[in-house]
Amino acid sequence: MAIAVAQAKHMFGLKTGVSGNVAYQDEQTIVYPAGANCVMYNIDQKLQKFIAGSDKSQGITAIAVSPNRRYVALAEKGEKATITIYDLHSLKKRKVLSSPDVQSNEFVSLAFSPDSKYLVAQGGRPDWTLLYWTWEKSKVMAVTKTSPPQANAPVYQVTFNPQDNTQLCVVGNGIFKLYRYSEGNLKQFAFQKMEPQNYLCQAWVSDERVVVGTDNGRLLLFEAGELKTDISISMSQKETDKDRMGSIAEGDPTIPLGPPQITSIVAYSKGFACACGPGTVHLFEKTDDKDFFKKAREIKIPVDQNSSDPTKAQMQMIVCLTVSPSEETLVASTDASQLYSITLSTADIGKGDQAHFEYLAQAFHQGAITGVDVCIRKPLIATCSLDRSIRIWNFETCNLELYKEFAEEAYSIALHPSGLYILVGFSDKLRLMNLLIDDIRGFKEFTIRGCRECSFSNGGHLFAAVHSNVIQVYSTTNFENVLNLKGHNGKVRAVIWSADDNKLVSCGMDGAVYEWDTFTGKRVGESVLKACSYSSVAVTPDGKTTFAVGSDRSLKEIADSQILRDVESDDTTLTSVSMSHSGRMLFAGTSTGMLRSLKFPLTVPGEWQDYHGHSASIAKLKITYDDQYLVSISEDASIMMWKIQDKEGRGMKRDKEAGWAEEILITKSDLEEKNSMMSELKTRVDELKMENEYQLRLKDMNYNEKIKELTEKFIQEMESLKTKNQVLKTDKDKEEAKHEEEVQEVMDKHSKELGDMESANNQKLMLEYEKYQELQAKSQKMQEDYERELQEREESKERALEELTEYYETELQKKTTQLEQSHDQARNQQKEYEETKTQIEEDADREILDIKNKYERQLRDEKEANQRLKGESGIMRKKFTSLQKEIEDHKEEIKRYQADIAKLKKDIAGHEKDIVGLRKEIQERDETIQDKEKRIYDLKKKNQELEKFKFVLDYKIKELKKQIEPRENDIKAMKEQIQEMESELERFHKQNTQLELNITELRQKLKATDKEMHLERQRVRDKEAMIKRFKTDLHNCVGYIQDPKMLKESIKALYQKHVQEDITESASVDADIQKEYARQREHLERSVASLRKKLAKDTEIHRADNVRIMQENVSLIKEINDLRKELKIARTQVHDLEAALGLHRKNNTVEASMTLQAVTSQNKNAMMEQDLDESRRMIDIQKVEIKKLRSHLFELETTQVSRPPSGGRLPPVPVS
Repeated sequence: MAIAVAQAKHMFGLKTGVSGNVAYQDEQTIVYPAGANCVMYNIDQKLQKFIAGSDKSQGITAIAVSPNRRYVALAEKGEKATITIYDLHSLKKRKVLSSPDVQSNEFVSLAFSPDSKYLVAQGGRPDWTLLYWTWEKSKVMAVTKTSPPQANAPVYQVTFNPQDNTQLCVVGNGIFKLYRYSEGNLKQFAFQKMEPQNYLCQAWVSDERVVVGTDNGRLLLFEAGELKTDISISMSQKETDKDRMGSIAEGDPTIPLGPPQITSIVAYSKGFACACGPGTVHLFEKTDDKDFFKKAREIKIPVDQNSSDPTKAQMQMIVCLTVSPSEETLVASTDASQLYSITLSTADIGKGDQAHFEYLAQAFHQGAITGVDVCIRKPLIATCSLDRSIRIWNFETCNLELYKEFAEEAYSIALHPSGLYILVGFSDKLRLMNLLIDDIRGFKEFTIRGCRECSFSNGGHLFAAVHSNVIQVYSTTNFENVLNLKGHNGKVRAVIWSADDNKLVSCGMDGAVYEWDTFTGKRVGESVLKACSYSSVAVTPDGKTTFAVGSDRSLKEIADSQILRDVESDDTTLTSVSMSHSGRMLFAGTSTGMLRSLKFPLTVPGEWQDYHGHSASIAKLKITYDDQYLVSISEDASIMMWKIQDKEGRGMKRDKEAGWAEEILITKSDLEEKNSMMSELKTRVDELKMENEYQLRLKDMNYNEKIKELTEKFIQEMESLKTKNQVLKTDKDKEEAKHEEEVQEVMDKHSKELGDMESANNQKLMLEYEKYQELQAKSQKMQEDYERELQEREESKERALEELTEYYETELQKKTTQLEQSHDQARNQQKEYEETKTQIEEDADREILDIKNKYERQLRDEKEANQRLKGESGIMRKKFTSLQKEIEDHKEEIKRYQADIAKLKKDIAGHEKDIVGLRKEIQERDETIQDKEKRIYDLKKKNQELEKFKFVLDYKIKELKKQIEPRENDIKAMKEQIQEMESELERFHKQNTQLELNITELRQKLKATDKEMHLERQRVRDKEAMIKRFKTDLHNCVGYIQDPKMLKESIKALYQKHVQEDITESASVDADIQKEYARQREHLERSVASLRKKLAKDTEIHRADNVRIMQENVSLIKEINDLRKELKIARTQVHDLEAALGLHRKNNTVEASMTLQAVTSQNKNAMMEQDLDESRRMIDIQKVEIKKLRSHLFELETTQVSRPPSGGRLPPVPVS
């Protein structure tokens, strides 16, 4: 059979200690190191792609993604520091860079230029060499030492100017240097004048500005190398107190008590983000003048509720920050191997508040992983770690299902086949725990300290746990210790059950591999090799063959207590081994973190395929029960899932119809709590529904009444407006007639003026035409003169041209002849060169052939002599070995004979001693037999006496039992009574809690009603005050009743003052109501909102109508004022006429009539009579109009008493 294929599918973990260990490839994909790989993780699809590290690498030390997002550079530690550049789209290797100028075995920082053509790499200690590459040509453009050799201070980061390929910035402990590349050298410029500090990180915020962070909480902004601003960041008092308390409690000396260290900075378009102190990121944004930055927001790592110490998560140090290409998301990586993210838009929304990060994918392990197990009935993987956490992973969805941290370290873990229980070996005890829906809860403890190995049987009815060098087998149902398997002299390192649970195979540090019968507890097979300390064991599905790996760098195949094959592993220690359930695939883990797929059945020498996975030793391997996936765990805190299949693509096919189990565990108390909460919430919902329905009905009633009132008002106003409209139409007709007459007059005037203008313009045109003809004659003369001059100039130009062409042609002929001569010379020289070249080449070839023939002859002679000598030496070696063997055999025979003689002598001496001893024993035993016979006689006597005592005591016991029975019955009755009372007490407790809940609800309702009552009272007071203010303002307006202009302005002011206030008040009231409804009745919001929309539309329509009516009222008031003016004028005219005719005197009425008659009789003029009649008619009409206006004013004064309410809008003034 062939070697099985393993393909990396998913990896849980993050490698710390890598410079720039998180970066964006595109908006959905991030790049980060995990194990020995570089992982590209798609956040939306939750898929991973891998770039494996190189073969002899000791791990990734730095990562950089190019600005065009096409390439990634990986710096790897090894015998020689190397940089490998990969294409992010095809995942193919583009270039491998290394340089003899670097003495260090690692690079600490990498950066691509803005156009992605150049790469700068900072080497590590001891020389701290900076290299400037044209990476596509693998050419080093410039080299410089960034750290002074006498100080040997560390350098942390190097970056390119985002606008300039030639400008670099380097920071380190006391190092802040700006370099510019020119003429093959990196030259430092803008030397610092300030005191050196420990600069930890930096970022370019523009083409000339760099922000640098220090270890004492200072942000320094440099422009063209000069310090512009110094921002000092200090932790709040509460945070420092918390941090100090946390550090004292944990006893962690690494947490600083001073100012926060600024460990990472990333720039984006609005400003920059910096990591300051434990678990904190500050966002700084540009100010209005764009020269300075101000702190806009603080983002923190949230508290971890699954941990025994929830604040421990906030103590992580953020080591790297990156922003997505669209600047929507900020991602942070911590020193505890975690990835966090936050969307910057949500961070901007609530400015001033404290924002919190979220896990980017899921929480990873942060310590060495010690145990792993796979479930049969569910797609689950369980892992435990030295970080004191237990995590349950789903290998189908690649998610973290459950996670909990404990107070003790966990060394081993086993997952029950049902997926409902786990067995965990803690440092103090072995605990059997339930996997609940949202928690991991223990229910049975076993006194096994520091259990390093535990395992459930495939049936789940038993489990084995290692207690030092003893394997204890327990029943899962009654927790009894069924078997104790003793035999190992050293610690047991691995325990595995056979497929049918009939066998248990174990291996230990004592070099023993034992097979145990799980029914009898006997050892049925053993293989002991004391030179090897075994670490892992695997069994074939039939249970006949065992595979073991250990410290002797080989894989052993054991069957029937015999080592069948011993496959050497090529100088690498194998740490774990795993066999597929189909029996066709065999995998091993190595101490270097590689996964090894071995050809099965095994061959000597072995054949295998290595796959890059982890950066540290693989602790364990587990294959899922459908043989689809292999899970490997490592000391580098990473879990890797591999998709496996043999070369023929075969594997165990899972029954898809059966599917995975979906059962989950939940405690009865949790279920009861949730049910009680559900019932309470349902009752509350019903109550709220009833309340809302009742209030809606009340509101409907009120709204219906208001609508009726409004419709009545609108009908009345419509009728009044109709009458006004008719009056206005008649006025309009009159005005149109007047307008037509005026237009006719204007048209006549215009036609006269037009005629006059035409005659004047004709005269002017004639004069202008004469002038034009004169000018035309002048221009013709000028044109003729110019044409004559042009001809003369052209002739002179042609003559000069001919002279020049003749001169240059002669010159050209001379030059061509010279050129031909030089060409001939060049050809001759070329021929000479080629001839000399061919001669030299021929000579060289001849010499080479001679030398070649000479050395070949010598080589042939040497080879023949060598072969002859080899043959002779082989014959001599064989003779020597055969003689040596004979000598050794003779020596061994002599030794054996001597040993046999010595043994026989010892046996004879021993047998003689035994004979003497046996004789003495016979005498002693005879004496003892006599003594024992005497004792037997005495004991028989005592026995008879004791039987008598026994009879008496039996009688007494029977009597006592008769006395005890009634008391026991009483005790039983009392116990039953106590149980009943306890059940009653529990019921009363439940009733009390229910009543307390009801009381709290009622109190809350009472508080709410009190608040509403106070608000209503306040509103009433406000309304009363408003009414008073309105009355006073109205009274002031009435004072201007005789002055229409002032009345109009005062009414406008009154409207603006009160109506706008009312609108704002009503808006604020509506806002309060909305808040109240939103808080108490969320699920009824939509219906209320729809009603509000309808009401808003209706009010908008009515408001528009009111505004229109008000405008019409204003125009009508203007007309009334105009009519009043006309009335006044008419009155004065009438008064003048009466004064002239003497009609204004009461006594002279008869005289006036007489005078009128006399005048009319004397001057019987028809025109005069008509004028008099018209004036009388006009006076009568105006009197009628005056009466109407007086009645209208009286009605207005009466309507002021029934004033409209101040809450709504003012109704329009009705005009008759």
